[in-house]
Amino acid sequence: MTAITIAIVDDHPLFREGVSCTLSEIDDFVVVGEGASADDAATLAASHGPDVLLLDVSMPGGGIDAISEILARSPQTKVLMLTASEEVDPLVAALRRGAAGYVVKGVGARELAEAIRTVVGGSWFVSPSMRAKMVEKSLFVERTSMTRRETEVIELVAEGLSNKHIARHLDLQEKTIKHHMTEILSKLGATNRTEAAIRWRQGA
Repeated sequence: MTAITIAIVDDHPLFREGVSCTLSEIDDFVVVGEGASADDAATLAASHGPDVLLLDVSMPGGGIDAISEILARSPQTKVLMLTASEEVDPLVAALRRGAAGYVVKGVGARELAEAIRTVVGGSWFVSPSMRAKMVEKSLFVERTSMTRRETEVIELVAEGLSNKHIARHLDLQEKTIKHHMTEILSKLGATNRTEAAIRWRQGA
């Protein structure tokens, strides 16, 4: 069994240490580092390149603002946001920056572990309570405007495939996939692939 490496960045020591202890008790989870600020997050990303970085939204330096730097230093790391708030705007902002998931603090160990495994597997995770709020605020559009081909493309994007692999899978040119993605982003009101995939999945 391949271990999943995890870094935790939160400015509340008791919470951070509690999460670390909980995750360390799971056989295939290995906590490789902890921090308390955006600078710590960037440093951990560069030095450890963890599979998943749990990142507090409201820590010093700003969790959302730290996402771009984390991904620049460790592109393969999945950033999973932690928040005590259920406001939708920070969630949308985090997804636009490239976060792979969004978890409300207070969830049990099982849901947190599920979130970690989900993002490592190439999918996206949003706590159920946040999904409901996104639907309430009409952040998911009707799908009737999507063509059959666009539907095929976004389904594969939601599975984590790159444009190159989607083109190969559908026997199309990569530039054709890029054109479809432009249309998909527009129809879903998304600014990047991650946000589009989450809107598509949660609207299922």
